[in-house]
Amino acid sequence: MTSPASVVLVFLDPAFPNGRLADASQPQLMATDQGATRGDGVFESMLAVGGKVRKVQAHLNRLDSSAVALDLDIPGQDQWRRAIETGVAEHRSQHPASTPAEDELVVKLVVSRGVEGASGPTCWVQVSPVGSLGRRQRETGIDVILLDRGYDSDAAERAPWLLLGAKTLSYAVNMAALRHAHKQGADDVIFTSSDGRVLEGPTSTVLLAHLQTSDDGAGGTRTVRRLITPQLDSGILPGTSQEALFKTAAAAGWELGYGPLQPQDLLDADAVWLISSIRLLAPVNHIDGQEIGTPAIQKQLTAELNELFARIQ
Repeated sequence: MTSPASVVLVFLDPAFPNGRLADASQPQLMATDQGATRGDGVFESMLAVGGKVRKVQAHLNRLDSSAVALDLDIPGQDQWRRAIETGVAEHRSQHPASTPAEDELVVKLVVSRGVEGASGPTCWVQVSPVGSLGRRQRETGIDVILLDRGYDSDAAERAPWLLLGAKTLSYAVNMAALRHAHKQGADDVIFTSSDGRVLEGPTSTVLLAHLQTSDDGAGGTRTVRRLITPQLDSGILPGTSQEALFKTAAAAGWELGYGPLQPQDLLDADAVWLISSIRLLAPVNHIDGQEIGTPAIQKQLTAELNELFARIQ
């Protein structure tokens, strides 16, 4: 559990161009703030390694998109960048890293609609250490269960007020799904739609891969690596890590594909991962108790993708 002493808070404030540092051990949010009372707001979570925050532009762009979906008027990207730099620098100054693991930080950008009846949102940057569980799951993999999310794959287009595809503060359902998985002895969840489409994890994007060997036409063989993710039109959150990895994998010769995917596609894959900005690539060992692929191929493909992922800035 992260203690307040290891958290740095930076509030975006017009009077402080680089952000206003605040004491995380003291109350900072009004009890009437709509982020607390209604979950009315948006957020982003980024990984900083060695003081450098990864995929900043992609996260800022997605924060803007989520804010538009909620009709929130938020500060500009330059103001966010300055507050991020302040928070990361302050955390590294207060808590110098002695190991590579200690030099990984979670950088969270949070926007609440603000105090009810007041004008303007409440915005802040939170910097804290990466938990050991996420790092362990990158190495050992995870067991997941499939859960019905309760709506069909056309719901996002039919009902935009559901805010599907926006990263909102309303995460109670996602956390409930994870608690349910833990009660079943699993580590995580892959949501499916009521019409049988694979969607996403509560805090991650789904990836699967196939490794195929074929005749190269010259008396030899060639190996094709194909990486696939669900389609965005089913109302899932656009994954910044998935998008960045796809670009890097394409440059390395991987073939790319987008759903629609069904649960059987996951079971037939050579490897499956849940990918996110903080945990990174978590190999899926079992889905509903069924082993995925073979351990040797999963290990090989995971190592290859981790090498590609390490190139992403």
